[in-house]
Amino acid sequence: MALPAKGPAPAEGPCSTPSTAAPSPAACHPVDEKLPASRLVPAALQHIAAMYAGVVTPPLIIGQAVGLDAAGMTRLIAAGLLIAGCATILQTLGVRGFAGNRLPFVNAASSAGIAPMLAIAETSAPGHQLPAIYGAVMVAGVFCLAVGPFFGRLLRFFPPLVTGVVITLIGVTLMPVPVSWAQGGDKTAADFGSMRYLALAGFTLVVVLLFQRFGKGFLKQVALLLGLLIGTLAAIPFGMADFSALREAPIAALPAPFAFGAPEFQPAAILSLCIVMLVLMTESSAGMLALGEICERPSDGRTITRGLRTDGIATLLGPVFGGFPTSAFAQNVGVVSLTRVRSRYVVAVAGGALLVLGAFPVLGAVVSMVPMPVLGGAGIVLFGSIAVSGIRTLSEAGLDDSSNIILVAVALGAGIIPLAAPTFYADFPAWAQTVLGSGISAGALVAVLLNLFFHHLGTRSRQTAPALKSS
Repeated sequence: MALPAKGPAPAEGPCSTPSTAAPSPAACHPVDEKLPASRLVPAALQHIAAMYAGVVTPPLIIGQAVGLDAAGMTRLIAAGLLIAGCATILQTLGVRGFAGNRLPFVNAASSAGIAPMLAIAETSAPGHQLPAIYGAVMVAGVFCLAVGPFFGRLLRFFPPLVTGVVITLIGVTLMPVPVSWAQGGDKTAADFGSMRYLALAGFTLVVVLLFQRFGKGFLKQVALLLGLLIGTLAAIPFGMADFSALREAPIAALPAPFAFGAPEFQPAAILSLCIVMLVLMTESSAGMLALGEICERPSDGRTITRGLRTDGIATLLGPVFGGFPTSAFAQNVGVVSLTRVRSRYVVAVAGGALLVLGAFPVLGAVVSMVPMPVLGGAGIVLFGSIAVSGIRTLSEAGLDDSSNIILVAVALGAGIIPLAAPTFYADFPAWAQTVLGSGISAGALVAVLLNLFFHHLGTRSRQTAPALKSS
């Protein structure tokens, strides 16, 4: 990937915008503009609304999978919000020359890591599931820090053809999760899949669709959150909402280090998450390139290196408090493009709000008390949209070429095997079950190898991979 040539250095210092007049473009770049509160707060709220559901999704799914109680779920959600806030603040404000791309860029736990972490949980003994996950995440963070400065040279191995397959598989392989939630969440319960659960999930889905269709501006952007809120309120008269977590959660508390156990380092788990980390780094690089164009401050090699270093730091240190692999949130790139509010201080304020939410577990408990069927109805939209992002990326990846069609077909097939036949790898060694048992890891590995086979090995010319696009 050819990074943009570095032009004249724009002014990067903070500058304020009086409420009565706009600053001269020569005096202040829009990225460094300090907006008045009347503009800053609503813009920050839009970013929070766009990212909130995605931030709490990984802890919700992983916490349910490892059997955490209400208190544990609250701690896990609070930790996810805290790490997202810290990572976003570091990314937007930055430490000059070391970390932070100093763009309106949101960082938080990525949904791409969910399926591999679920595979790790399934192959780990009870009580060792989260420690094994956190050990692998920490090594993936070190891997990101080590590879980040040289990642530009590796991007030709991750063209849209490969990343499109991976993003599509993320949405497809995670779809059983909201389906299970819609049926009640607890497969051992006698009423699992009852009509009252399905009706509540369907009602929530309809609410989201109605706000998406008829809502305007901010209401349309928060359609998912409004669906969760209205769905929860509708569940109360039927006794389907549990408020015990809200009553028992402490009002204010910081996550304790290694509250879920000391990290354990399993080679197969580490390999699986390092593969996913490469995909996350590709997505972060794509997001920075896209955001640089939107903000009219092109991202050069040093900007991308500092941004990836932030990903690595957050991924390495996040597990200490209960965090997961951290990467860019593409939906917030869309918010910047839609609103044209390019100030990085807006996103920094949004990051500060996430940090505050994480420091008050009682606010995280509000999310954990949302009924499973309500989460299921909204989750179908959330994970389905991830798959659509992958399909959109693939549509720009040259599928008129027969080799590319075969590559996508085989990679998608490899990724769907664990979903279609969960016991397919039952007789494989444990390390192979961890790597191949995750559709995302298996699909990504096959896509990269086939991309090497078709487009790199034995070819005389080394053409630059198509430009990355934000999904």
